[in-house]
Amino acid sequence: MSIEIINSELNLSLHGFAGQAVNRNYPETGFKLMNKMWSVVKSNKLPNKGINVWVYGAGDTMFIGVELSEIPTDSFGLEQMDIILTKYIRYKHIGAYSGLPQAYKQMRNFLSENNLKSRFPWLEIYGDWNADDSKLETDIIMGLE
Repeated sequence: MSIEIINSELNLSLHGFAGQAVNRNYPETGFKLMNKMWSVVKSNKLPNKGINVWVYGAGDTMFIGVELSEIPTDSFGLEQMDIILTKYIRYKHIGAYSGLPQAYKQMRNFLSENNLKSRFPWLEIYGDWNADDSKLETDIIMGLE
């Protein structure tokens, strides 16, 4: 597992929806928010970068969004979240999404072994869809204190 410590600024301006992961059910909450977000983006033909970003926050909060290529004059109900990280760790997970919990475990071990402390937000940035789940790519990013 190759985890990078990055000390350069990451800026994202996302448009989507926030929610609470009831009973820590992140997948169910995330998919509901993602489907709602894409429904608004597609029905209003909002130009976007096409990349899903799942943001995890304190207290089991989530924000699912996409970067828009142009900021619309009407929000169409989309919420905006701006993320700025100046120090973070990043791991590119390649493979099925079912492997993400193990990747997080390894990242937490890396933090512990290197005396680092994470801070929210944590991000999952999903690459292009591939029917072959062994080729799926997900960047996992954890902010650092």
